[in-house]
Amino acid sequence: MIYTVTFNPAIDYIVRMNGPLAPGMTNRSTSEDCYFGGKGINVSTVLRNLDIESTALGFVAGFTGEAIVESVRNKGIIADFIMLDEGISRINVKIKSGEETEINAQGPFIPQDAFDRLLDKLDILTDGDILILAGSIPHSLPANVYEIILKRLQGRGIMSVVDATGDLLKNVLKYRPFLVKPNNHELEEIFGRELITDDELEECAVRLQEMGARNVLISMAGEGSMLITENGERYREGVPAGTVRNSVGAGDSMVAGFIAGYIKSGDPRSALRMGAAAGSATAFSDDLATGELIYKIYGMMLEEKTDHEDI
Repeated sequence: MIYTVTFNPAIDYIVRMNGPLAPGMTNRSTSEDCYFGGKGINVSTVLRNLDIESTALGFVAGFTGEAIVESVRNKGIIADFIMLDEGISRINVKIKSGEETEINAQGPFIPQDAFDRLLDKLDILTDGDILILAGSIPHSLPANVYEIILKRLQGRGIMSVVDATGDLLKNVLKYRPFLVKPNNHELEEIFGRELITDDELEECAVRLQEMGARNVLISMAGEGSMLITENGERYREGVPAGTVRNSVGAGDSMVAGFIAGYIKSGDPRSALRMGAAAGSATAFSDDLATGELIYKIYGMMLEEKTDHEDI
């Protein structure tokens, strides 16, 4: 079973306007949408769209938390969230008016006993299970929460995936995560240098491996993606042709696509291609990618490789 953890889920309230936002004035929208998610939930959603089951864990609160849980279940995902006694889950407001203005809420306070309940839920994981930890940590939880979780689960044969930045990522490498997914800018931040060439990116990925990471997946937005495997192989994928409509969730989709591809094929190169297809499919959509679009883009990428190189 695959388990995702979303510590601070949110409802994203998208407001679109024809003209620029006028501060201090009454502004009227042309349309609105609500999206229910958070990085772990996004991963679970794309996995479901690829016909792979997962259990979504995390914390929710209040009427917004109830709406998030209902949305997750309606997508066909197993929802096993901890309902907090106080507060409400976040509503993030995103105003699209030529340029985008965002107001991201803090979310509810997570007490120690609730965190302990999450650890108890994670204790059921066993050999062959996959745990995906993605995103930032709420201020009410310890800054080393990823370390606490992975230390508790080490030695059980669990494949962990970590999509985080800075010290949050570096400090868990000693627990040998199966996959980490920094983007190129996050690698630059970690190592304090500008990275321009593929060789420079690979050099830093290898340093992450020396610190404990098994496989390193690097996303580079319009420049594509790269995978450095635990066997020392380097694979590269470009970006398929398409119109970018949305950047939210593209990285989460890449993680989901990679894991789905790896489960189905056991081949890291195919997994990278599926990850790239899923990330691109979400970027070309208004919401998270459908399985149909992911497989369509994957097929196009495969045909292109067949036309131009031996595979």
